[in-house]
Amino acid sequence: MNWTPGVRSWKSLHHIILAILPLLVVLNFYGVHTNRFYFAKLDNYIFPLLSSIHFVYIYAIRSKIRVSGMADIRTRNLEYALYALMVVYAFKIYESITLLNAIDAIQRQLLPKTFYPVSLCIVALYGLLFLLTLISFQIRKRYLGKYEVENSPPVL
Repeated sequence: MNWTPGVRSWKSLHHIILAILPLLVVLNFYGVHTNRFYFAKLDNYIFPLLSSIHFVYIYAIRSKIRVSGMADIRTRNLEYALYALMVVYAFKIYESITLLNAIDAIQRQLLPKTFYPVSLCIVALYGLLFLLTLISFQIRKRYLGKYEVENSPPVL
């Protein structure tokens, strides 16, 4: 079951994800309605903190694949955290699409010219990140195997 035709290896997949995540972190601070960056809003820092889970997961998988290791409990827990993070990605996709569909003709005149291109870019990046994360789960399973909890030492 090879449904990753555009991704040749786990390295290229992780490089693509490592390129998308910083872009989304920067765009998280961007206000599409006002064409400005907002660093004083506390809720803009939630996604960068949550995306650190994704960075740690990529690092853990890459190091496990390099040493031909097996998936352990810590890697499993990171993957479970990434499952929860994918709910956040899905919400961000939904939120961005809802924002795009809620604009009426009067508001279109008041919005900056960069509204639609940046909003579509954000939706595309979140959608791509969501799909690539699913593919990374398959690649983890292919290279590291399934999680064997019974044979693993306890986590301290």
